[in-house]
Amino acid sequence: MAKPRGLDFWRKSLHGPRYVLAPMVDQSELAWRLLSRRHGAQLCYTPMLHAQVFVRDPNYRKENLYCELCPEDRPLIVQFCANDPEVFVQAALLAQDYCDAVDLNLGCPQMIAKRGHYGAFLQDEWVLLEKMIQLAHQKLSVPVTCKIRVFPEVEKTVAYAKLLEKAGCQLLTVHGRTKEQKGPLTGVASWEHIKAVRDAVSIPVFANGNIQYLSDVDRCIQETGVQGVMSAEGNLHNPALFEGRSPVVWEMAEEYLDLVRQYPCPLSFVRAHLFKLWHHTLQVYQELREDLAKAKSLEGIIAVNNELKVKCQEEVANKKEGDETTGDLPFPHWICQPYVRPPPKDVVKEESAMRAKRALEEEDDGNTEPISKNKQKKKKLRNPNKSFDPSVKPKYAKCDQCGNPKGTKCVFHLCRSCCKKKAFREMADCAGHGLLFKTKFERSAQCKAVQETDVPENLTESKLPQPPPEIKV
Repeated sequence: MAKPRGLDFWRKSLHGPRYVLAPMVDQSELAWRLLSRRHGAQLCYTPMLHAQVFVRDPNYRKENLYCELCPEDRPLIVQFCANDPEVFVQAALLAQDYCDAVDLNLGCPQMIAKRGHYGAFLQDEWVLLEKMIQLAHQKLSVPVTCKIRVFPEVEKTVAYAKLLEKAGCQLLTVHGRTKEQKGPLTGVASWEHIKAVRDAVSIPVFANGNIQYLSDVDRCIQETGVQGVMSAEGNLHNPALFEGRSPVVWEMAEEYLDLVRQYPCPLSFVRAHLFKLWHHTLQVYQELREDLAKAKSLEGIIAVNNELKVKCQEEVANKKEGDETTGDLPFPHWICQPYVRPPPKDVVKEESAMRAKRALEEEDDGNTEPISKNKQKKKKLRNPNKSFDPSVKPKYAKCDQCGNPKGTKCVFHLCRSCCKKKAFREMADCAGHGLLFKTKFERSAQCKAVQETDVPENLTESKLPQPPPEIKV
């Protein structure tokens, strides 16, 4: 049976979803997906999964996908980050029986994606991406989809989208921001780019960016013509966004915590969700913010949640009719509502100033400012073998990737952080940093090969170490 394509895939396999929960690292786990589905989400993505780890580690597969089967968690798209066609397809083959499609992440803009060479940092490698999508399209029994970020130029973004469609992508999610627009520099997503892509391709398109209320969803569909709209940050602050409701925070928090009891997940995930849900309230009750951060168990987090609920209910009871909302929030802080990032202008100026300051500091690695004789004497007493003459001060050997001081014995000539990433990706050991990633079998085979090559030719078998004689009882 041929797999559905394009609009048929969107209509028949996915049931024509308009409201979509985004793939979020450590945030779109099963419990949160179920909460979002209860409140309007019609399609969910898994968190971004690392294809190489998914192939190698059965526990990783079990924790992230092969957990207790949940019929309500469909339709579902599994998202992978990868930069190797074979590895991506191997991971997708292991996942295809548990989902309705497999998505390639081409949108992650974070530093970890840059170091791992995946996500948005593959968007200039069109030959590689074409090969990855083509191979997955040929080998998988489910469709392959992509989530991308835009280029500054609309024309280049459209050409990029057409390339992915031609290679075999059956659905495209377009985040209307460039890879540089992240954190404090996030800014406004460009729906103009999204509309241009939608007009240029024949496959379904989802829009991502600028979604804070249900009215934004309707307006985005009307302005861009997309088939569906994806939400990430908006959903984290208000899981009922797609219902068009703004419930009290404790309603959503308690419902989520009940789902976590049924479908457990790491405590860090739960804590992060509570920080998002209670974001505005924790600005008021900052002492409870620290309690939430220090909670060591699910029961501890539930206790903090209950305390926040009591404080907010007391505020509601004491609130007099006609009282106006304080601050810049449209609703009282105990109501689910989006967090709007401050404008990035001041941040850009501040970062530019800091970069300039660092550049001046690094312009001359050798500091020529003399050390006083008294300080030199004290330092010489503490370190008699060290020279404190600035003109002969040794420079640090820098890491080839990030510029931090590299490990003197690192086999890759990297700092510990970059070495750990590279050793993990390549399954290679680094004795200098004490990182062991090879399997016991690989190491034992390597040692055996070394031992065999190290045996002198003139050493007869009788001269080799013999095992102790068997002791008969």
